[in-house]
Amino acid sequence: MDLYGYYTGKIFDTYRYLGCTFDGDTAVFRTFAPAATRVAVIGEFNGWQEWEMYQGYDRNFWECRIPGVKEGQMYKYRIYTQNGSVIDHCDPYGYEMELRPNNATLVRKMQGYKFHDQKWMKKRTDCRETPLNIYEVHVGSWKRNKKDENGWYRYDEFADLLIPYLKENGYNYIEVMPLNEHPCDESWGYQATGFYAPTSRYGTAKDLKKMVDKLHQADIGIILDFVPVHFAVDGYALANYDGTPLFEYPHQDVGQSEWGSCNFNHSRGEVRSFLQSCANYWLEEYHMDGLRMDAISNLIYWQGNKDRGVNRDGVEFLRHMNQGLKERHPGILLAAEDSSAYANVTKAVWEGGLGFDYKWDMGWMNDTLDYFRTDPLFRGGAYHKLTFSMMYYPEENYLLPLSHDEVVHGKATIAQKMHGEYEQKFPQARALAMYMYAHPGKKLNFMGNELGQLREWDEKRELDWEILKYPIHDSFQRFMKELNLLYLKHPAFWKWDYRSEGFRWLDCHQESRCIYAMERSSGDEKIIAVFNFSGIEQKDYFFETEEGTYDILLSSNWDVYGGTEKKKKSIRTKLGGLHLDLPAESAVYLKKHATVPGKTSVPEKQKTTLAKQTVSVKKTKK
Repeated sequence: MDLYGYYTGKIFDTYRYLGCTFDGDTAVFRTFAPAATRVAVIGEFNGWQEWEMYQGYDRNFWECRIPGVKEGQMYKYRIYTQNGSVIDHCDPYGYEMELRPNNATLVRKMQGYKFHDQKWMKKRTDCRETPLNIYEVHVGSWKRNKKDENGWYRYDEFADLLIPYLKENGYNYIEVMPLNEHPCDESWGYQATGFYAPTSRYGTAKDLKKMVDKLHQADIGIILDFVPVHFAVDGYALANYDGTPLFEYPHQDVGQSEWGSCNFNHSRGEVRSFLQSCANYWLEEYHMDGLRMDAISNLIYWQGNKDRGVNRDGVEFLRHMNQGLKERHPGILLAAEDSSAYANVTKAVWEGGLGFDYKWDMGWMNDTLDYFRTDPLFRGGAYHKLTFSMMYYPEENYLLPLSHDEVVHGKATIAQKMHGEYEQKFPQARALAMYMYAHPGKKLNFMGNELGQLREWDEKRELDWEILKYPIHDSFQRFMKELNLLYLKHPAFWKWDYRSEGFRWLDCHQESRCIYAMERSSGDEKIIAVFNFSGIEQKDYFFETEEGTYDILLSSNWDVYGGTEKKKKSIRTKLGGLHLDLPAESAVYLKKHATVPGKTSVPEKQKTTLAKQTVSVKKTKK
């Protein structure tokens, strides 16, 4: 291993050297513990007796070679510290760990599984000019397995259940909440103990590879939630690994995060090599299509607080890691969950940016949900909460998230946040969804949003699938499915997300009526979206547009979705524009009817009249 590169934070494949690797039939155990006075490996292969590890390389690394070690056997490192204490640790680079509450590392080889996703891997992109409709999932609670004592499906079993659902409902990517090993179910994986170990809750590393392979063969991408900011405090893991703060900061004022976990010390090259190698590991070994990086504002600023200043080591780490990952995997996408106003998050590193492809638009999410919580009587005063995001969206490549964070901890679900009583919430939720999908930026919805679920998410329970027996929820799911499929089909919604020509306001000054009208364009296609977010019908709303017949692609108020209107196919312009009667809490998408070159578009009523005349002429000739 390149020691200089390791210590200066330049390495992206430390997992090939540290941990348990194989030289033929001999297992080679290596760990980095510079402050330890003695290190031994204990495991099933030696009856849990101490086998001494010797100091290799520059005496900061400890290693030993053991023949006859088998896959699946458990082991730990017994570390003797300078203060005389002895602690058994799991392997920081271990590929698999025991199911909690146990914590031994399991011997695993990365070789042995052959992927069949070559076609997908060749064509995948960062989706800048293609549709990106993400379904965020928690593997353990989407559906529960009644045959398993813990209620979990294996990774590959989960894929078999999920893929048909995704295809039917119009999602082309999933984002999985962290799959690294973690001791506490309630942390959802965000406080990790095994950064290189897929959680054993859902099976083995091979099972996870099968899951990814199946998704790719079904033309579905997968993004992994990755946590480069902090780690769990459990004594058997990274905390005080060699008796000193090896991975974390030594000072308490920056050493502990707001979640009570340990902050990674990004000023140490060894830590940077550990983390960026981990990011590369998930992309290289599991064929993940991208990473959503958690809590990036806590990496940019000390403790996530702008007033404490920029963490320059953290920023430099992000820039180097992102650039290195994109060079090694050009087709991946990198997304930052960043609530700060730090500039150039999605600019390339060579342009002075952080090198992310996308930034979560937390401002859009907060403003939009606050708006829909407001009584429609008073939305006029909050009118420009929905126009504000259009003022800053060209600054970054934004992704619009309605994620798991918005449906837990007393925040209420998305549907529940809508103002009013039970039945009043659904027209608003449909209109909100159409506003989200017409807004520039890629889309992400957490599982259950599409059901209109009214119970907050609980990692120990599956989604409330039984609510689909109620017509209001069944029709809402149908609406979301058809909205998703419409989004995937029409380039106007996504091709020019990040070009100024891709969006323009047609009307954003109807404060008293709470009406908005916008146009999305892809160059070859234009779609008009009109919204009435007031609590009353708005009669004869007029706006200027090209003359012709406009197809109604989707209306949130159609009765098949629980609305009050029958489906209508089209509408014609009059006096230089469109006149619309807009039901309360509604949205509509319109597209100018395509005409065959050299022919004139004929209105529906005129077609009917012509058809009747033709029949009459034929009868007369007879």
